Amino acid sequence: MKILDEVFEVIKDRKKNPKENSYVCSLFSKGENKILEKIGEEAVELILASKENRKEEIIYETADLIFHVLVLLGYKNIELEEIYGELRRRRR
Repeated sequence: MKILDEVFEVIKDRKKNPKENSYVCSLFSKGENKILEKIGEEAVELILASKENRKEEIIYETADLIFHVLVLLGYKNIELEEIYGELRRRRR
């Protein structure tokens, strides 16, 4: 999970310290609806790749979906540890 934490730290840094030509910054500036739209697009792409049983595309689209969910969490000021905590709670 270290890579998730690393990517999430970059996303949070882009929110605090916007950089020109940053994809994350462009999503933040376009707002919640654009971020949600991207999550929807990536979810559909993952479903299609899965239905066609294309392993490499499933992996690629899963990474895209997770990335955009991380952007949403950063936008909403929700920490990954809160998600990890919920997952731990469900495991018990």
